[in-house]
Amino acid sequence: MTHVLLAEDCLVRRRDGVEVIGAALVAKAAGQGHRRAARDLDVHPSTVRGWLRRFTRWAEAIRSFFTALAHDLDPLLGPLAPAGSALGDALEAIASAARAAVGRLGPRAPWNFASAASAGALLSNTSCPWAGGL
Repeated sequence: MTHVLLAEDCLVRRRDGVEVIGAALVAKAAGQGHRRAARDLDVHPSTVRGWLRRFTRWAEAIRSFFTALAHDLDPLLGPLAPAGSALGDALEAIASAARAAVGRLGPRAPWNFASAASAGALLSNTSCPWAGGL
């Protein structure tokens, strides 16, 4: 058996860094299509489409996980405002948890935080990595 330590700027089984993947997710939430996001990020469109599908598939579980984490890190945090879509709500939960982590633990890039908090499984392609966190 082989064990590999995964840097926090990476996700499991993903070649591109978490910042690039996060930028594609944010672009989608802002109404941009996968082709334009792919062109802007210099990534193949089918790769970006795969990221978006995977994230959207688990968006509700991701939202729930990161919302709970945000409130664990900042017990005084109020309810998160709905963003209008499952993807937007999940991204808002990640951002809120990242802000709470900075307040509690010190500076860290938001997408690196998301990778570390999910043990690199933010875009897991096997089964729902969030079942244990719910």
